[in-house]
Amino acid sequence: MSTSTGNLPSLAAAVLQPGFVGTTPPPWVCRWLGEGLTSVVLFARNVTDYDQVTRLTAMLRSERPDVLVAIDEEAGDVTRMESVRGSSRPGNLALGAIDDPALTEDVAHDLGRELAAAGITLNYAPDADVNSNPANPVIGVRAFGADPQLVARHTAAWVRGLQRGGVAACAKHFPGHGDTHVDSHLDVPRIEASRAALDACELPPFRAAIDAGVQAVMSGHLLVPALDPELPATLSRRILTGLLREEMGFQGAVITDGIEMRAVADRYGLGGAAVRALAAGADAICVGGGYADEATALTLRDAIVAAVVNGELAEERLVEAAKRVDQLAAWTVSARGDRAGAVPGPDGSPVGLAAARRAVRLTVAPGPAAPLPLTGPVHVVEFEPPRNIAIGPETPWGVAAPLAARLPGTTTVRVGPETPASAADLCGPAVDRPLVLVVRDLHRHPWMRAAVDAALAGRPDAVVVELGVPAAVTGQVHLATYGASRVGARAAVEVLTGAH
Repeated sequence: MSTSTGNLPSLAAAVLQPGFVGTTPPPWVCRWLGEGLTSVVLFARNVTDYDQVTRLTAMLRSERPDVLVAIDEEAGDVTRMESVRGSSRPGNLALGAIDDPALTEDVAHDLGRELAAAGITLNYAPDADVNSNPANPVIGVRAFGADPQLVARHTAAWVRGLQRGGVAACAKHFPGHGDTHVDSHLDVPRIEASRAALDACELPPFRAAIDAGVQAVMSGHLLVPALDPELPATLSRRILTGLLREEMGFQGAVITDGIEMRAVADRYGLGGAAVRALAAGADAICVGGGYADEATALTLRDAIVAAVVNGELAEERLVEAAKRVDQLAAWTVSARGDRAGAVPGPDGSPVGLAAARRAVRLTVAPGPAAPLPLTGPVHVVEFEPPRNIAIGPETPWGVAAPLAARLPGTTTVRVGPETPASAADLCGPAVDRPLVLVVRDLHRHPWMRAAVDAALAGRPDAVVVELGVPAAVTGQVHLATYGASRVGARAAVEVLTGAH
């Protein structure tokens, strides 16, 4: 690879992973793929179905055969490939609740084969965070759990399965986003743990991912004073180079979380954050969110070139970063070459459904006979908390729709924090029928807790269905799915109606 100054724009383009708008590649992306761009990232805005994505990636590959096509497909609540219908595989917390690493590997392998069949080569997953803070607003069900050893063994299994399916895995959000109460999309989370505590909790899953051969690690925009008191991890040489590279021995590609996220962009700007990340040891700059145009890519490319010219960023560091991206692309070409993909069936993943069924937990307290199975029309109240930004707003959730499909005549209402309802309002339509209360992370939302308690006071026989983190059992009949995926809702309805 040439390192001449005239080649700087090509080198700078090589370390970008931009998104774009549309279900076909825009002309500027095709042009850039011939001018050094190595990677693109797809979001829900780029996906209608598998056939369309397959055509899109084929168009990209016709411009550059080794192009890295990335996606943020965790399965469960965070899905891009199935954002319109909801995921046909359970997410991490459900797999952690089952605690069968072989099953986790099978689910990830199944996902990897489908992504590979659609031409996806890099997946920003698994989430390797330990959700040790119950108040965490952005991780929650995306983590395998709160126990670092459980998270470590399932992270390793997920990496093995996905990469065996032909897609590069990317463990995130290094050095660990679990012990936070701030979303890095909005501000800089601060983790106050000591170095010893980090070694015991946050870091074991990433060590396990490295041992499993993970091809990429995504940095988190996290301030961890025990590691660097001044700079968030994405911009910290102490963390990306000193800890991840030199101490932990990771040799793959380091990819930033979305560089447009406010935790870094508000203070340094897009270009400034990208340059600082590269100088710290990052190899690829992910650009997502609403920044999906050529002007943004030009801003980033020009900022990187200018930083090399003025000495802020060593050219050798940029060359090294571009080389690691090339190596990752080469790995994906090899992985696709000797592995067969799998096109999904009309009902989604059978492996995912089997896993979701194993994850469901039904708890019935002693007392009067439980109102199960449900055999006739019911009334469903779904409590909708503020949206986790990592979850697409278009992704459906809840049990009302699948329950109504199985029990015609079922009625439903959805209630949010801005539309409080009295116990009479909630329970009134269910005066002559069973009542189902659907919650997400009940423990994190006082308004939801108050409404559910009021409803249970009037209808102690109501069934509570928790689609988030089940921090406690609530009510006489409590069902937990450990996530709000479509397949988890289906498994819940099967239990509620006695079908499974």
